Amino acid sequence: MQFSNVTLGKEAELFKIVGDNRIKCTACARYCQIPNGKIGLCGVRGVLDNKLFLFSYGKVISGNIDPIEKKPVSHYMPGTSIYSIATTGCNWLCKYCQNYDISQRRKIEGIELSPHGVIEMAKKYRVEGIAYTYNEPSIFMEFAKDCGVEAHKNNIFNIFVSNGYLTPESIDLTKQFLDCITVDFKGSGEQNFVRKFIGIPSSDPIFQTIKEIKNSTKIHIEITDLIVPEVGDDLFAARKLCKFIHDELGDDTPIHFLRFHPDYKMMQFPSTPTETLEKHYEVAKTEGLKYVYIGNVPGHKLEHTYCPECGMIVVQRLGFDIVSWNLDIKNRCKKCSYPIAITGKPKKIGIRNRFKILMN
Repeated sequence: MQFSNVTLGKEAELFKIVGDNRIKCTACARYCQIPNGKIGLCGVRGVLDNKLFLFSYGKVISGNIDPIEKKPVSHYMPGTSIYSIATTGCNWLCKYCQNYDISQRRKIEGIELSPHGVIEMAKKYRVEGIAYTYNEPSIFMEFAKDCGVEAHKNNIFNIFVSNGYLTPESIDLTKQFLDCITVDFKGSGEQNFVRKFIGIPSSDPIFQTIKEIKNSTKIHIEITDLIVPEVGDDLFAARKLCKFIHDELGDDTPIHFLRFHPDYKMMQFPSTPTETLEKHYEVAKTEGLKYVYIGNVPGHKLEHTYCPECGMIVVQRLGFDIVSWNLDIKNRCKKCSYPIAITGKPKKIGIRNRFKILMN
């Protein structure tokens, strides 16, 4: 991809020099080998004067104040508010993307915002965390890292909402600042689905990313799985994913099965039937996972957290709001004292104020 009329942004850290006058970008598992004057598939990392630049550095295309539960994250710092930011571009080509106007925009656009400026915005709105989301954050890793390091200096935590298509090199950078990651599988990572609807050859790098984060960092991990009816709802693939989570991450790793709704290039598909999501829930429970959720179905009984020991609702939710909290000061079930794998506790229980859109 040729680029024109872009400011330099900032010189990238994640690259290797290769032959034939090319630079290999190591931010994501595509490993684009980019010649001088060209941009990688993501649309924001390119080579100029034989140097790799992150052209979207400091260009924030979207900024919202969200509840952490919207990410979705249910077991890390519940009830907190998050400053969610994104740049343009993405390393995936998802045909169902609800943020396609951001992620599939191959232009360097956005409001100029330095890492210090991001933190000042977060402090202004009194959020507890920053989420790098809406598009794949690994493609703007250097910007996220600089923001994240600054965030920690101000007692603000950092979350990635990621497709997991990372590299060992980018994971090394996350160790400097990242506290939590939710890895978004689509269609349970089934091979035919990811090739046809995402545009990647295999989901293997995602599984490798999760294993490496689990084994080499202290980053909190949650898993989501977008279940697309007719083409991405295979229960065998879901079982394989759940077994991997159980065996490699542990049975207390949360998984969220998310309802698909028609968008972008997949308007002809229906929304995921609730019954399909419930079948996936049963698969996950059969594989031994303790914390299984259904997402994008507000009011469903499976958006609550249940005690794995006695079955009591220990965290009751309504959409993104926590409406009751039945855990003691050590986050143990009040009925049977079973320890629930949740970090932190909400400052407020009940329906919160609606959250703000700051920029688009």
